[in-house]
Amino acid sequence: MKIALMNEWSQASKNEVIYRELRTAADRYGHCVYNVGMVKEGDKPYLTYIHLGLMAAVLLNSGAVDFVVTGCGTGEGAMISLNNYPGVVCGLVSEPVDGYLFCQINNGNAISLPYAKGFGWGAELNLRYIFEHILSGERGNGYPPDKKEVQNQNVAILNHVKSIVNKDIMTILNTMDRDVLLTSCSGEAFRKCLFENSHVTEITDYILKIQVPAKV
Repeated sequence: MKIALMNEWSQASKNEVIYRELRTAADRYGHCVYNVGMVKEGDKPYLTYIHLGLMAAVLLNSGAVDFVVTGCGTGEGAMISLNNYPGVVCGLVSEPVDGYLFCQINNGNAISLPYAKGFGWGAELNLRYIFEHILSGERGNGYPPDKKEVQNQNVAILNHVKSIVNKDIMTILNTMDRDVLLTSCSGEAFRKCLFENSHVTEITDYILKIQVPAKV
């Protein structure tokens, strides 16, 4: 599984510890991690939780990654932003049991974590155990297990409803505010991940046409 980690500006200083814990779990289970957001304060482009939603949508809908790990101060803004888009189902995860239940019941493809609220002593352990539960086994097995069938049916219905109420990704890209689009899709790590892994040439061709500003 290919996983994208993306941090916005307010929690960029925590990227190192998040990436380390995510990589530890991912390496153990044979997954690959792409660190595509801000990795330290002052990085460019300057990302907010608004940009994270579009970034996740492009990477997931293009097939460049299979799963996204993101977040913000509370985790709420990033979750709401990601869930705006087609092909993205993001859950708010603040502790390991959240991660386990989200994967077994909702079986989405993105999680948002709070990196300021409650992020104190032992925070790296909480991250470690969350990522262990997210990456260690099969998903969509239901909880309790005897509810698997109805829960999987509900996931399928939700995904169908989402495909109806959301615009398709190319319509979004063609009508998106240009500043939001440019900021979201101009990062070097983001573009590298997209261009090396995407299965949808229509998306990559569009992103290729975006003029990336020269470095100052």
